[in-house]
Amino acid sequence: MTTDTQAPPDPLRTIPQPESPLAEPSLAERARADGVRFLLAMFVDLTGKPCAKLVPVESADELQHEGVGFAGYAVGAIGQEPCDPDLIAIPDVASYTPLPWVSDGLALVHCDPHVEGEAWHYAPRVILQRVLAKARERRLELFAGAEIEYFLVRRDEAGAVVLADGKDRETKPCYDARGLTRMYEHLTGISEAMNALGWGNYANDHEDANGQFEQNFHYADALTTADRVITARYLISMLAEQRGMTATFMPKPFADRTGSGMHLHLSLWQDGSSRFPDDADPRGLGLSPLAYDFLGGILEHAPGMQAVLAPTVNSYKRTGATSTRSGATWSPRRPTYGGNDRTHFVRIPDGHRIELRGGDGATNPYLALAVALAAGLDGLERGIDPGAPGSGPDAVVRAELPPTLLHAVDALGLDPVVTGGLDAAGPGVAEYFAARKREEFFDWHGTVGPWEHDQYLTAF
Repeated sequence: MTTDTQAPPDPLRTIPQPESPLAEPSLAERARADGVRFLLAMFVDLTGKPCAKLVPVESADELQHEGVGFAGYAVGAIGQEPCDPDLIAIPDVASYTPLPWVSDGLALVHCDPHVEGEAWHYAPRVILQRVLAKARERRLELFAGAEIEYFLVRRDEAGAVVLADGKDRETKPCYDARGLTRMYEHLTGISEAMNALGWGNYANDHEDANGQFEQNFHYADALTTADRVITARYLISMLAEQRGMTATFMPKPFADRTGSGMHLHLSLWQDGSSRFPDDADPRGLGLSPLAYDFLGGILEHAPGMQAVLAPTVNSYKRTGATSTRSGATWSPRRPTYGGNDRTHFVRIPDGHRIELRGGDGATNPYLALAVALAAGLDGLERGIDPGAPGSGPDAVVRAELPPTLLHAVDALGLDPVVTGGLDAAGPGVAEYFAARKREEFFDWHGTVGPWEHDQYLTAF
């Protein structure tokens, strides 16, 4: 619930350009300089599940130049069958991240899966890179900040999920200094790691629900931010386990408490300067015509995007909530926008960025940024007017966001721009993703639970 996840950019700032590959130290050189003994060669599947192999530093050169193999079907949702060729994970050396806080001598490097020499078009990181390349055809670069919310829980003797901090019982726990302090060691451990990595952690807070926290770091180019979200989830999870807790990014772990979002702060840059600010904005929000077109595209495609932004059955128990113990859900139900108002699907904190609030803790950051950018670029292409603040384009202003995952998947299938974003690296991804999500919905729908026993066991 931070107010400045994406600090106002300096209009004179130059976007850093990568140095010549010849000037870059190799993966092995980076690792040995940090005393690293093992590397996690990591990528995620379409659900965001982190997959990795542990590679000794002695094989770092081989990893960099030849990659490391995975049986794709065993990975999970990544578009392969048992008969398919191996996925070969090729590291992006620029993403190298030492992780001594997890284990002495450990580092991580994000990888792009390949199949038979070609980047695998079902891989989320590959998909985002393809959409970013389309933006660069317009000489535009997407910058993003992300708010990471999560709960710290444990299981009691009966196996029930309970809060890790049993004293966190306040009705209005948001920003509570005592609840924050009781988790001091965990939160400061994450903060120190983020700052040592150069991410610029600037705030750590107790969120609106009991047991819920948020830790923020400065914005960067979209690919770097997506990598950092995946790294942060891993880091938070591992450090929580070291203290006997479980960090969960599940959107709605408790029915009576606020769920966990993942809000994305977005801006477009060109030639080293942000294209979003405009002091002459007649609508009074400080945005340029280009920013409004981009915003219009996001609002128009919001229903189709929700299957990606809110990708689980549980997600819709967050977006569909009518009340919580604290009195607010902080979750938008309609595709509208406004100024510094957290009830909207898109909030405009200032003229430097827009805040997309539809995502939750289960969001795959690569896919979310890919479809948001695809929608925004469509807005630029077609000059979509977002309407007056407090509303959205005529095509969607009367509609609420999809109420369930099944409705969201249906909306996805009807939106060629969003499916085109998922298929940016190759065909079939959107259809595969939708089929997996339909299967997930019907798996849940076919499960009999306590609510049904309470309602129906003796009702007839």
